[in-house]
Amino acid sequence: MLAAWTVFETRAPVRRSFGNMDKLLLIDDEADVLYSFHRIFDSPEIEIVSASSGEEGLKLFSKAKPNLVIMDIRLGGMSGLETLRRLRQLDAKAPVIMMTAYGTTQAAIEAMKLGAYDYLLKPFDVPKLKQIVLGALKAARDMRQVVSYQPLLETEDYALGIVGRSEPMQQVFKMIGQLAASDATVLITGESGTGKELVARAIYHHSQRSTQPYLAVNCAAIPENLLESELFGHEKGAFTGAVAQHIGKFERCHQGTLFLDEIGDMTPATQTKILRVLQSGTFERVGGNQPIRADVRIIAATNKPLEQAVAARQFREDLFYRLNVVRIHLPPLRERREDIRLLVQYFLKKLGPHPLRSISNEALALLEQHGWPGNVRELENILRRAVVMAKGDVILPGDLPPEMASTPKTPARGAAASLALPTPNADVVNPSSSEPAAPSDLAALAQALFHWARQDNRRKIIPAVERELIIQALRETQGNQVHTARLLGITRATLRKRIEKFGIKREIAIR
Repeated sequence: MLAAWTVFETRAPVRRSFGNMDKLLLIDDEADVLYSFHRIFDSPEIEIVSASSGEEGLKLFSKAKPNLVIMDIRLGGMSGLETLRRLRQLDAKAPVIMMTAYGTTQAAIEAMKLGAYDYLLKPFDVPKLKQIVLGALKAARDMRQVVSYQPLLETEDYALGIVGRSEPMQQVFKMIGQLAASDATVLITGESGTGKELVARAIYHHSQRSTQPYLAVNCAAIPENLLESELFGHEKGAFTGAVAQHIGKFERCHQGTLFLDEIGDMTPATQTKILRVLQSGTFERVGGNQPIRADVRIIAATNKPLEQAVAARQFREDLFYRLNVVRIHLPPLRERREDIRLLVQYFLKKLGPHPLRSISNEALALLEQHGWPGNVRELENILRRAVVMAKGDVILPGDLPPEMASTPKTPARGAAASLALPTPNADVVNPSSSEPAAPSDLAALAQALFHWARQDNRRKIIPAVERELIIQALRETQGNQVHTARLLGITRATLRKRIEKFGIKREIAIR
């Protein structure tokens, strides 16, 4: 706890900016406060620029383009609240943390109503100060980093994107585009690691609220007794430890977008409050009785089947229908294996400068046949490991985790494997076999396909199988269309039409 400030010098030395470091603008008329912040955040990843008045801070804000502003409420000349109003006019996305050294926090509460990200009481608890600052910097990055969909992988001019050319991902991209002009509530479903938060941020960045705040809350990561306070705030004395009034995410996000991740883990009490906000646009802080109005767009996500939770009375049915206005389902990676090559290329670029330039066909084959229970997140982590373990400029099978490198050499590129189906007989998925599959084996494969389709009514068996057969046949013949057509028992003209129809040419070198 910093109980007092010690003055060592009037102004800390200005450090040179390196690359994409986070930049903090500190506005305070006390020299010792400025110095202490430079000491606390002495890091090559953070640059601090400082101003001693609101007027100077506004000039520096326009010039320095900081990621975060930390400002005292009481300043000589222009007040902190007036400075905040003008900062919000210049850029509504820039997070602003207010500071006060006085017993009353009423001015800080007023600042929160004006759109401040948070406020701090002097003297500071250093761990809490760092936690709030790092949280604000993350929120700033989330609001600044535009999430693109359909990134151009041939160029280096993207930083964050949703990668995929498979049919399921094309449907996701279409939904994001259709939502651009709407304020509708969105429910994003899918297994853990499929990229639900990226989709939420893409919706935000392409929406009419893209100039307003965006905040994310992981409902599963916050203890049950704190989640309601985090969302709606609380009054002083509302519970043990509530020593001051707290402004929740809904108030902070007025006119912006609030992303509620893992909403299926909410308690019934919190579900009821969320329902009220969606119905009336109002809520009350914990321990309060004053209705507060907030204009917030809700994007929710879950990896749980909410329909089953509703049937088991674990999730409110009326809230489910309020959230499920527009639904986007993200497919697991095992159901879009044709995107693995693109994802590998994307992540190797994203991981930054390193000597790696490619991945061997053998290593790529292991990635394509893996079951991916952790989805895209697991793929990224495995590639991070491979970058560290690789001894040359190519990722080899030995650079992958041992359990993956030792995977049995089953036909990973056949239709059944790509659809995550059981393979009754290797001959069914091995076009080079001289023996035709027995009718019983084909019947077993058909049953497996029916089971795959029943898991999601959007899945269409014939187009999926036809596309997969063409891809695998092209790979079997190294892209030779004449041999592929002969292997499939169709004409070359028909093969060309199917290649165009399914957009296969972009994925395979075809001759």
